[in-house]
Amino acid sequence: MINVGLSVIAYGFGDIRRGALLWLFEFMIAILFFPALKLYAAVGKHVEKYPRASQGFVILGISGLVFLEGALIGVPIWNLSQKHLALASSVTVTCEMFRLAMKIHAVAVACGPRCFGKGPPLPSFQHYVYFIFAPTLVYRDQYPRTKKTRWGVVLFHFIEVAAIIFYNSFLWERFILPYWSDYGKQSRVEAGTVVRGMFACVLPGVLSFLCGFYCVLQAWLNAFAEILRFGDRLFYEDWWTTSRFSRYYRAWNRVVYSWLRDHLYKPLAPRTGRAFSTFIVFFVSALAHEVVLALSFGFFYPVLMTEFGVLGVLMLPLTSTNGRRFPNVFNLFMWLSFFFGNGILWSLYPMEYFARKNCPPSESDSFFIPKSWSCPEIILKPNWTFQNPLDIVY
Repeated sequence: MINVGLSVIAYGFGDIRRGALLWLFEFMIAILFFPALKLYAAVGKHVEKYPRASQGFVILGISGLVFLEGALIGVPIWNLSQKHLALASSVTVTCEMFRLAMKIHAVAVACGPRCFGKGPPLPSFQHYVYFIFAPTLVYRDQYPRTKKTRWGVVLFHFIEVAAIIFYNSFLWERFILPYWSDYGKQSRVEAGTVVRGMFACVLPGVLSFLCGFYCVLQAWLNAFAEILRFGDRLFYEDWWTTSRFSRYYRAWNRVVYSWLRDHLYKPLAPRTGRAFSTFIVFFVSALAHEVVLALSFGFFYPVLMTEFGVLGVLMLPLTSTNGRRFPNVFNLFMWLSFFFGNGILWSLYPMEYFARKNCPPSESDSFFIPKSWSCPEIILKPNWTFQNPLDIVY
């Protein structure tokens, strides 16, 4: 039987109708924010004459924003927690949930003072919808625009997206699932088998990571930038040449980094200091990634949060100085960390997923407690031997 990834695609995008309905709800919340903002501004022009009332009106506006964003994030989380949605469909819904919430927040911060007659007028509905679909999370009244849409370029980028989805599914079906799909069917498994599977997932794991990076930040965003004639296309920088983790986090996803810098780091840094603000940025980003994975897989297993929010933060001071002194050495170190980090990710998450699927249910089963730690039992074979690769006869 030849596995080419089609079954993974069909399973991953299962129940696409429910996923589309959840996205439509999120989009309608984002659209509803605009008339609410216009109404708030219309009342705010009269309230600003009364200082005491204006303070309460500001609190009312913040409360309304929190309510809208809470509904935008809370309803999909509640829905997905009640009934599991297929992996790829769930990733799409949760990523869109955060994207639209970040868009609403950006517009609210930029246009909040304008509701009291300070600064330029509010944007038009057309410009607001343009921003909703534009490949940026930072609101501006004007964006650089190209002269025309090159539909051949758009088609090429969408073909890239389809090809990458197909190739990534092939990687999973051919190289990752064979190691872990039977995990939990036996009551015991040797530690050597687990370690061997982790090493086997290193290369397909990093290839999957690179495919995801190129699919989203190169092909998908450039396709929408071309459709909307969006001129600012610095979605990432050359992170693959860096020797410092701080540079990598700034360069590999400029879209999210710009939002975190403008709406989280800069407001916090003068009040809490740079170190604590940096920690908060990493924690919030890691938590958002973990929410996406938890709702998509159907369990909470903070492996990515540990790698990203703990080990990633610890690497900042280590590579800050040494990365400048020994750039080639630490660039190699970063790539090795990508390889082994992704190998661990694409091993532990499938192990937990199939342990929950294959192991018999028990009273101790929980959304937050990893089942793979107790089923199957991992045993250490006492007669391990290490063989010199040069002694192997082919």
